[in-house]
Amino acid sequence: MSEKLIFWFEELEEKHNDIVGKKCANLGQMIQLGMPVPPGFAITIDMYRKFLDETGSSKEMRQYVESLGELKGSGIELFDEVSEKLKSMIEDREMPKEVGPQILEYYHRLCEKLDMKDAAVSVRSAGTESRPGMFETYLNVIGDDDLLQKVKKVWASAYTARAVAFRVNKDIPVIGDELGVAVPKMVNSRSSGVSFTVDPITGDDSKIILEANWGLGEGVVSGSGSVDGFVVDKESLEIISRAVGQKTKCVVNMEKGAEWVDVPEKMQRMPSLSDEEVIEIVKTGKSVEKQLGCAQDMEWAVDGDLPFPQNIFWLQTRPAKVQAKKPVSTTDKIMDLLARKYR
Repeated sequence: MSEKLIFWFEELEEKHNDIVGKKCANLGQMIQLGMPVPPGFAITIDMYRKFLDETGSSKEMRQYVESLGELKGSGIELFDEVSEKLKSMIEDREMPKEVGPQILEYYHRLCEKLDMKDAAVSVRSAGTESRPGMFETYLNVIGDDDLLQKVKKVWASAYTARAVAFRVNKDIPVIGDELGVAVPKMVNSRSSGVSFTVDPITGDDSKIILEANWGLGEGVVSGSGSVDGFVVDKESLEIISRAVGQKTKCVVNMEKGAEWVDVPEKMQRMPSLSDEEVIEIVKTGKSVEKQLGCAQDMEWAVDGDLPFPQNIFWLQTRPAKVQAKKPVSTTDKIMDLLARKYR
């Protein structure tokens, strides 16, 4: 077990992947690349193990899984039952004295840095292996009790029925995913979205493609509903195609948490990004692609409280996956983009 159980993002690099999980190490790497990242901290996987050991959950979970026997070929009902049992062994435990206070110390220090009482944060899962969409994320988490509860829920999300079934069918031990936790400040997102420094459908690396919606990024990556799309020439930085979707729904912060809401009618056909914001996002994408040596799949948010260009924050970057290579027109590409899910 490492001596340090919580890190500030700026203390992290790619080499910390196995200590804090990919998402947290990635945020540290992004800061090293000079990208504006929301301030926050990373709870290590060793802190999760400490929680399990101190509460007795580790032994109880192992014994329970051993009592189940062979699970391969089981139906969803059994996976649901196993999931509920294992999650309860985490969520129903009190935070030990060696765990909860350390997490709250970093949260309070973050609030001091931000000059905010009970700053709103997100609580995001960070495994050592990529499992897109497998584990939970909680948005707009506010205050000590809410934070500690959501950290436990993220840890417990390693045992959703889907995650358990995935591991069983891949011959990975049931107790096989251990999660770090990223706790960044929530961006007060006027707009959010994703960008690709290669066309993920055609493999065309001369363009950068953006998708955007009002509110939080979940309104884009969920793939539900229409969003805005932009295609930008990577060399000239000219916006060569745009499609403003009829954005009827978006995800916004509530008093606590976040929810889907109706977009006001007058905003539904308005572009959620200005041209200068599009170009600034593209410039950063080009720079990061060059520094990392491969095409990137990136997530960002535009803060409604800050002026341009200080209002653009980066939430994630990772190597982009290209689905296929087929020649299609620019119009087909943008329409295909807006109709597909990338997650």
